[in-house]
Amino acid sequence: MMNRPELKRLQNSTRTVFFLTGAIFALWSCLVPVVKQHAGLNDGSLGLLLLCLGCGSVLGMPLAGLWVGRWGCRPVALGGLGLAGAVLLPLSWLSFLPGLALGIFLLGVGLGAVETAINIQAVEVEQRSDTPLLSGFHAWFSIGGAAGAAASPVLTLTGMPLWSIILSGQILVFVLALRVWPGLLHQPEPGGGEGFALPRGLVWVLGLLTGIAFLAEGAVLDWGAVFLQGRPSFGIQPGWGYAVFATAMTLGRLSGDRVIALCGRPLIMGLGGLCAGGGFALVVMAPVAPLSLAGFFLIGLGCANIVPVLYNCAGRQRVMKASTAVAAITTLGYAGILAGPALVGAVAHATSLSSAFLMLAALMIVVAGFCRLARQS
Repeated sequence: MMNRPELKRLQNSTRTVFFLTGAIFALWSCLVPVVKQHAGLNDGSLGLLLLCLGCGSVLGMPLAGLWVGRWGCRPVALGGLGLAGAVLLPLSWLSFLPGLALGIFLLGVGLGAVETAINIQAVEVEQRSDTPLLSGFHAWFSIGGAAGAAASPVLTLTGMPLWSIILSGQILVFVLALRVWPGLLHQPEPGGGEGFALPRGLVWVLGLLTGIAFLAEGAVLDWGAVFLQGRPSFGIQPGWGYAVFATAMTLGRLSGDRVIALCGRPLIMGLGGLCAGGGFALVVMAPVAPLSLAGFFLIGLGCANIVPVLYNCAGRQRVMKASTAVAAITTLGYAGILAGPALVGAVAHATSLSSAFLMLAALMIVVAGFCRLARQS
């Protein structure tokens, strides 16, 4: 049994790495228009270039599962943070297309590795602490993203050039990473990692449910503004939908651990799926803007704690090693984000965007139907 100060150090280090990962994502989002301008790309070419990020992440996630099994979370999380942080500055001035593609690919590898490693650590730390923590850990990713997204325009107003803003972010990442490294787990799993093991049994189900949850989140990000733009009678800025969704998700995760401790994971997963499904339906059917925004709020609140619950399930199942299972559902979840925009777009093209959102409502209700998987072992 670990003493309380050691548990606290593990918890705080886990929160910090989630925060830094979110901040790196935010810094990268600020660089995307710069990359487009420097390389002289059109929207189609930029979209193809951005696929390198997804390809790198999909490679980095299962590799991270293997490496964590062999060496523990510490070297993989720090290595992923270091790689992702290091390539940001070159991406702020590169205009050579192959160099940009390589840099974005390496950014994806680094982010995929650190996301997988820190989720494996989060599952282990929650189990050692014997109290729900995963929702709060994931909330710090959102907080890091919000801080990074807000810091860039604020610092730009002071006259700082973009490269110096990115450099400042890199220094912060490296300083905090060095500070938290003692609180990152470094024990390998017995027998080492399983490598590129395909999901088996229950892990397949958990991975598909994670993919659906990420698909819903990605759909709001990519299509929420498009949907509101098609409702000019609402008289609101299209970006309000995602802003309300993100706010609700952050609030839901900040309070999620407390609520899970009171109500249990099966109830939270079931109610979360129903809440998100109802939110998508309300967005589609709302006759006025306030009700539509209420729908986006329900989606964010419903989705907030589903993925943390699924990660907990992956850590507790006994079909596969925990590191491999978490890597597998992270990869399948990320596949949901990558495939989501195209799937929603295809359904919208064949029918309508409203029909695509109703499809997502049905999928979230399916997730709710699997809530018994989250029962305590």
